[in-house]
Amino acid sequence: MSDQENDQEKTYGAEFFRDWLTAVAAAVDREADRLTELDSAIGDADHGANLKRGCAAVTAALEKEPPATPGAVLVAAGRQLISTVGGASGPLYGTLLRRTGKALGDAEQVSRTALAEALATGVAAVAQLGGAQVGDKTMLDALTPGAEALGTSFAAAREAAEAGALATVPLRARKGRASYLGERSIGHQDPGATSSALLFAALAETAETAETTESGEVAG
Repeated sequence: MSDQENDQEKTYGAEFFRDWLTAVAAAVDREADRLTELDSAIGDADHGANLKRGCAAVTAALEKEPPATPGAVLVAAGRQLISTVGGASGPLYGTLLRRTGKALGDAEQVSRTALAEALATGVAAVAQLGGAQVGDKTMLDALTPGAEALGTSFAAAREAAEAGALATVPLRARKGRASYLGERSIGHQDPGATSSALLFAALAETAETAETTESGEVAG
């Protein structure tokens, strides 16, 4: 059996998803200043601060009342982001997590491939809400390739999302606040795509930690 086939058989419960969102919050906390710097060039200079506040609220809510299933974890996190984060990022990220969580349903354990399929549903909802598509210099430039590559592996999703974020630099923004700048938006990395890449990086990190822990338990 190949490593990929073995990986596909693994499933992840609510604790894994809570750990993922905790890792996202830590990543956003580390990168908040950079996200705000990117946003200051083509946006409202509040992306880092807004996401940092929202992710901290998500972590606190999940610790206070831990949901019992992966889907419930994501739905709860999405609702918290929508109610906490101002601007466009709250509704967009909130919609991403809520729709993904709803697509997962009540399953107590979720495979990577099932998550990839559910996440594709969430990404489609974001595209519909924002009226954007890949190439418009938005978070979709990282979310879409990341979700697609998740069907292959967690690491592939991280790499695809990071590459997608970097690929926004030469693009002209066609949606969002940055689109008002026209040609002046060219040459800047999109902050939403950058934070979206953090989402996949945290997911890969969480999966690697889970793998290491599992291997240690087996070895012990």
